[in-house]
Amino acid sequence: MSAIPAEFSNVTAVAKANVYFDGKVVSHSILFPDGSKKTLGLIYPGDFHFGTAKAERMEIVAGDCVVKLDGSDTKTAYTGGQFFDVPANSGFDISVSGGICEYICSFID
Repeated sequence: MSAIPAEFSNVTAVAKANVYFDGKVVSHSILFPDGSKKTLGLIYPGDFHFGTAKAERMEIVAGDCVVKLDGSDTKTAYTGGQFFDVPANSGFDISVSGGICEYICSFID
């Protein structure tokens, strides 16, 4: 397992937030000099479904969540320091039962 980054240098932060589910999921985009993009976000308690166009890696920075990938019957718990990958043109259900789940979403080519 790779180490979850604590900070990013030499990036552009987009001030306008991405707000989903009436503010229960909020993220900000960061843009890298090589053209790649990540989002840094917070997920408040609740159950949510996200669709993906590109493949994604969701790194959990802090907090806890339970995830079920589309096409799977398995629910897996994740906590700070862990990650899961989501295939392109797919999706996942994510549940946060308490506290706030902090994440980094990387778009995988």
